[in-house]
Amino acid sequence: QVQLQESGGGSVQSGGSLRLSCAASGYAFSPYCITWFRQAPGKEREGVATIDMNGRTLVSDSVKGRFTISQDNSKFAAFLQMDNLKPDDTAVYYCSTGPREWYECRTFQGSRYWGQGTQVTVSS
Repeated sequence: QVQLQESGGGSVQSGGSLRLSCAASGYAFSPYCITWFRQAPGKEREGVATIDMNGRTLVSDSVKGRFTISQDNSKFAAFLQMDNLKPDDTAVYYCSTGPREWYECRTFQGSRYWGQGTQVTVSS
């Protein structure tokens, strides 16, 4: 059974930083990627960043230059370093995964398994 667990959310002031972690277990499929999404109240879910098993990464234009995605393959974990946070970054952040090719990952498609989410709140 695939399980994903996010951690690291919290409340920060504008300009601050947070590092989200996603611990994954129970999967053995390949290829795969781990993707971070977020959803703000009243808004659609938005793909934020993705990383595949070979370390290829992509971040959305809305967070480029501020967010960095990385992973620890040995621990089946992925991380989202968020710097220079803005109030518009306030959302519930989810990590997701699934068996998929890079062309699906980089268009934020094909997520099959999801964590429960972690709240990020940025105040001005």
